[in-house]
Amino acid sequence: MQDLPSQFPPNIDEITGLPISAKPHSDALLAEVAALPSLPGVYRYFDANDELLYVGKAIHLKRRVSSYFQKDHGGTRTGHMVSKIVRMETTVVRSEAEALLLENNLIKTLNPKYNILFRDDKSYPYLKITSQAFPRMAYYRGAVDKKHSYFGPYPNGWAVKESILLLQKVFMLRTCEDSVFANRTRPCLLYQIKRCSGPCVPSLSKITPLAYAADVQHAQQFLRGETQLVMQTLEAQMMACSDQLEFEMAAELRDRIAALSNILHQQAVETTGSDKDVDILAVKVQGGKACVNLAMVRGGRHLGDRQYFPVHVEDAVSMQRVEGEVEGDSVEPKSVDVLVLEAFIAQHYIHVPIPVALITSVEIDKNLVKALSEQAGFKVSAVHNPREQRRIWLEMAQNNANIQLTRLLSEEGSQQARTRTLVEALELVTDDIDALRIECFDISHTAGEATQASCVVFHHHKMQSAEYRRYNIEGITGGDDYAAMRQVLERRYSKIVEADNMAKKAAEEAGTEPKSLMPQVVLIDGGKGQISTAKEVFERLGLDLALLVGVEKGEGRKVGLEELVFADGREKVYLGKDSSALMLIAQIRDEAHRFAITGMRAKRAKVRVGGSKIEDIPGIGPKRRAKLLQRFGGIRGVAMASAEDLATVEGVSKELAETIYRALH
Repeated sequence: MQDLPSQFPPNIDEITGLPISAKPHSDALLAEVAALPSLPGVYRYFDANDELLYVGKAIHLKRRVSSYFQKDHGGTRTGHMVSKIVRMETTVVRSEAEALLLENNLIKTLNPKYNILFRDDKSYPYLKITSQAFPRMAYYRGAVDKKHSYFGPYPNGWAVKESILLLQKVFMLRTCEDSVFANRTRPCLLYQIKRCSGPCVPSLSKITPLAYAADVQHAQQFLRGETQLVMQTLEAQMMACSDQLEFEMAAELRDRIAALSNILHQQAVETTGSDKDVDILAVKVQGGKACVNLAMVRGGRHLGDRQYFPVHVEDAVSMQRVEGEVEGDSVEPKSVDVLVLEAFIAQHYIHVPIPVALITSVEIDKNLVKALSEQAGFKVSAVHNPREQRRIWLEMAQNNANIQLTRLLSEEGSQQARTRTLVEALELVTDDIDALRIECFDISHTAGEATQASCVVFHHHKMQSAEYRRYNIEGITGGDDYAAMRQVLERRYSKIVEADNMAKKAAEEAGTEPKSLMPQVVLIDGGKGQISTAKEVFERLGLDLALLVGVEKGEGRKVGLEELVFADGREKVYLGKDSSALMLIAQIRDEAHRFAITGMRAKRAKVRVGGSKIEDIPGIGPKRRAKLLQRFGGIRGVAMASAEDLATVEGVSKELAETIYRALH
């Protein structure tokens, strides 16, 4: 029987409808793609290690996701990402607005590799006015509640403190802690210099609860931007005091009005009309980097700027081009500026209150503004071509974005040049200097006491403090730096060797290239002796000796005369005191030394103070600890006492005395 002709071309899979030549993925994944609904939703791609690669949204899930697998993306960033996809997750939503919000929630919490990502874990500060008989002003950072009044958020702590100083000058509200306030017998210095009305001692300061409450109300009105109302109220009070011949009070109110007028005059970017709470957003993209400058206006006052620098910009732009090529999409691909700013707005306002108005340097998607309005519960407007005062604000924000991005590019260029010089000096073979990873070790102790080893990490042209580690060194002779170095290297790299072996085995099974966790350079603060010790460890673990580099102090231990010592037999290298490579090595070495010393001092202080050291002994609680310290005058006295002496303390048996003696010796 003759076969019937297929309705599909010969290069198209009849089950999935996808090109056979573009099927590096499993049939199960392609079938899942083919079965997607034609509904709005969010999709997530994962690699073989179950790491999230990309999060995207779509009005038409099936069409959007299929576009990634139906085309040959070649050697582009998108092609590289698509080749890694082994698993996919999708979530169907009711509208494009819901998809947008869910997409950015996932980006913010899951940190995918190919999305524009704004990393900023710092919360915004507020100015807090407590709800008490005599409320206090305070700098506050954290979750807000309904019990107290909060004003802000402010772009930085300096802006909050500046506002507190202004309010002290005009309204003289207290800033002292409640414990201080409750125990004052006379007003503090702030009362003397007329920065506080002295409610802690009302009999001396003559401030009544009613008058203080009026000052609090005026301060809150000022923070809300109701400055004219405050001025009119103070002027009316001044005239009333004058009519009643209370000239001293009238003079005080006159001084407050003058101070408030001076503040408003100095506020060069004072707003008018309804512009009380506004965010101004300017974006600048250059050299593969981007900067978003956020300027905040609260209560009609310009509070300052804050800059954000996203990552994965180029990857996200590559992905967006694919999404813009989906069949049926009539929307033009967005510019990089728009992509970056929309990503910032969508991610930033997930957990930060949004004002009623946004002023942007580029036009943003109306659907994004609609989604933000739905999330906030009120109408949010976005203007990208402002006039008058708004234009001045936007120009200021754009200038700041330009300046900050120029500074970043300059710093990164300098950092990359230093790294490149070091790579050349050490004769390293690397295709990507951005990925160069250096780990540096140092040992610190005081006459053998509280020995600690530090490991600091240099990666992506800068120190990575989150990856620093300290190691308590035990079981060695006090002051034996070689034994301490041997122990820390064994503890550090035996685990990495084990993890690399497991990764290599998994990669062989999957037919992929394994990725090692070992750094390209291991710096040791020391000369031949330390390098010989490190060499023994590396040989035992089967590691490449070329990774080991010692930093040996030069003649007279002078800075700039250091020489590099190698474990693989190479001759010593002197880079020269003006070498940028040596400066980088010195920076890394000094950071390891600093980190080790601070850890050692903290450990030593803990031992010498002895509180927790004694309480760590089984059978010793706070009461027995107090009795021991009282009897012997401190931890040193306890440590010098014999077991017989310890047994004379009330509540300490002979057996417990022996236990204490052994623990402290």
